[in-house]
Amino acid sequence: MIRESFKRPHERLKVWQDAMCLVEDVYRFSASFPETERFGLTAQVRRAAVSIPSNIAEGAARRSKQEYLRFLSIARGSLSELDTQYQIALRLGYAVGSASLDESINRTFAKLNALLKALAPARSAS
Repeated sequence: MIRESFKRPHERLKVWQDAMCLVEDVYRFSASFPETERFGLTAQVRRAAVSIPSNIAEGAARRSKQEYLRFLSIARGSLSELDTQYQIALRLGYAVGSASLDESINRTFAKLNALLKALAPARSAS
């Protein structure tokens, strides 16, 4: 159940909303994996997906920008992990490619990178 009356700060972030949709896409995608992968790739791909919005939310709740950036960076690492596991699943023939999942991964990458860039301290040109 989604709370409409009071949204937490991370729930207002478009990247978090997209990451939540990504989790749903991953669960649907991985539902067709072989039963023998239940504790293997299925669990790994789902754990990586869940880690993305979780780290965005945790970072948004931190008090310093440095901590926020660190958790966003962890989320980006989990997204890269997920993308790799997606490619492995396709190579092993556990599922067919999903245009929706491809788009969801790409959109989340783009928004996460944009947020990281916007929050990162400006570097002086030397």
